[in-house]
Amino acid sequence: MSSFSIPLLLSLKVAGWAAFFATVLGIATAYGLSRWRSPWCDFIDSVLTLPMVLPPTVIGYYLLVLLGRRGWLGQYLEQWGIQLVFTWQGAVIAATVVAFPMVLKAARAAFESVDHTLEDAARVLGISNTGVFFRITLPLALRGILAGVLLAFARALGEFGATLMIAGSIPGRTQTLSISIYEAVQAGNDDLALALVVITSVTCVAVLWIASRLLPDSTRFSGRGSRQR
Repeated sequence: MSSFSIPLLLSLKVAGWAAFFATVLGIATAYGLSRWRSPWCDFIDSVLTLPMVLPPTVIGYYLLVLLGRRGWLGQYLEQWGIQLVFTWQGAVIAATVVAFPMVLKAARAAFESVDHTLEDAARVLGISNTGVFFRITLPLALRGILAGVLLAFARALGEFGATLMIAGSIPGRTQTLSISIYEAVQAGNDDLALALVVITSVTCVAVLWIASRLLPDSTRFSGRGSRQR
């Protein structure tokens, strides 16, 4: 395989799994926050959104403290023969943490935009709360959630700092596209770095364009949405 196909496939695998976990956790958390009426909601939302503003190296340090061999959780996993540091699974965890807020913010906004009278009407007709969620709430919020999922995938695809700290840079095992670009620049391999940059940029632009098409018209900075209102 070529020198950039392996990092590309690894990055896609890591970003795919990270987007999956971020989606599951993000939808569940966003739905709970959108329905829970408490002054603590905004505080919890702020804490969970921290990965969007914290330096990736800080997130990586927290993960090392948690999952390292002497970490709070890592020392117990070590007893079961589970090691996450310097593995692609560790890269998935790092990417999931930084991508999670993308799904959380988009999903919460989408759930809060759902007309509650439709949910109440479904309950009056005898539909259970689970049925209301899967038949009413989720379909109505799906478009915004999908946009968040795509943004999470793009964010996970470009993750660098936290991944480097928790997974390292092992060629063929943990060396993702962003890390490969860094290594290529450090080695003076400008041609490889340029090829990797182009691949990453094209992929992210495609994902962001699709995400923008899924966002509700009212959230776009265009005239079409305002005219429809």
